[in-house]
Amino acid sequence: MGIGVMTSASGTRSLKVLVCGGGIAGQATAYWLVRGGHRVVVVERFPALRATGAQVDLRGQGIEAVEAMGLLDVVKSKLVDEAGVAFVDAQGKTRATIMANTSGQGRQTLTSEYEIMRGDLVRILNDATKNDVDYVFGTSVDRFEQDEKKVVAYFSDGSSDAFDLLIGADGQGSRVRRAILPAGTPEPYWQMGIHMSYWFVPRIASDSNIRDTYNAPGGRMIMRRSHHPDETQVYFVLRETSEEASAIHREPVERQKEFWAERFRGAGWQTDRFIEGMETTPSFYSQEVVQVRTDTWSHGRVALVGDAAHCASPYSGMGVSGGLVGAYVLAGEINRHPTDLPRALANYDTTLRPFVDEVQATVKPRLLRLGMPMSRFGINAFLAVSGLATFLRIPDLVARSSKEDRGGDWQLPQSPELRVR
Repeated sequence: MGIGVMTSASGTRSLKVLVCGGGIAGQATAYWLVRGGHRVVVVERFPALRATGAQVDLRGQGIEAVEAMGLLDVVKSKLVDEAGVAFVDAQGKTRATIMANTSGQGRQTLTSEYEIMRGDLVRILNDATKNDVDYVFGTSVDRFEQDEKKVVAYFSDGSSDAFDLLIGADGQGSRVRRAILPAGTPEPYWQMGIHMSYWFVPRIASDSNIRDTYNAPGGRMIMRRSHHPDETQVYFVLRETSEEASAIHREPVERQKEFWAERFRGAGWQTDRFIEGMETTPSFYSQEVVQVRTDTWSHGRVALVGDAAHCASPYSGMGVSGGLVGAYVLAGEINRHPTDLPRALANYDTTLRPFVDEVQATVKPRLLRLGMPMSRFGINAFLAVSGLATFLRIPDLVARSSKEDRGGDWQLPQSPELRVR
């Protein structure tokens, strides 16, 4: 790869670090490391910056992490206008609405005050790092070897290079994580029996800035949210524990689309419009909703960050925030102890683990399934209870009076003094 001579972690403060994955957590980690005076290379297997994906939100400590980066104003300039969430019936009639909490007090509701498209956040982080970080696109790490002094990465282009530290920021299905777990260890996925797909369709006049949520019998949910004058996001969510459902996400995209169309055809509301849009969309994505729960966030000179370490699932509302916080903590400990990586990585685990445990514990599959009833009777009961609760303004009052958001009372640690770049 030809990126220079390795510097020893024991002889100088400056480390040579390889980050695998150019998403949110990977770029955020690189941001903080270069400000600690380290040389950072980010390899991304996609041929260009992967500035795509659905709408994400920032909450609690994630907002604080963005503010610490000095990027809160630019993030605010790119926010999606989503005023709240409505629950609709088969005729599209709104039965309950929960608005975003914009009071500045308490916790965020189903819609955060900070909603942003994943692609916009990726571009913001890239703009903040591209002049200081070496980005290599269209390349991945096939394998790596390490000893007490270095870790050697072997890349997909046939080259290899040595580093002081390798960081796996390669997502929920992390190959780096698989490599550092003991042989034969199953993937550390905590399954919920829920699957999700999303894509974009053309926006129509009735698509408002309120996110619509519709339940159909059979544990099926459809969400519609509009982020752009011309585009609307569609989400199909399914309660199912079959082997077919778990395996479909590894099938070719056309087979995935067939699966989702089969499961949702005839579900009512605007389903026909959404399935028709699915057939031609270039933005389709399908996944099983899982959490990554593992006691192993590092091994030797290899560490994990973001979803690779502790994916909390979309239902936590803290996936992106958790990645930003994890990057802040990991890089902060490395910057604080550059000549003692074992100590830095141990501190990373000790410091961040309570936060991750808190975030992951907020996801309760039984409660999620209550919001995805199997029967028409259950759906009607859910809509009735939701309508009464919102009429009495209970969600709004609970949000405003809460003392903390989903990350609990865990405090973002002080960052070590950084070099100005």
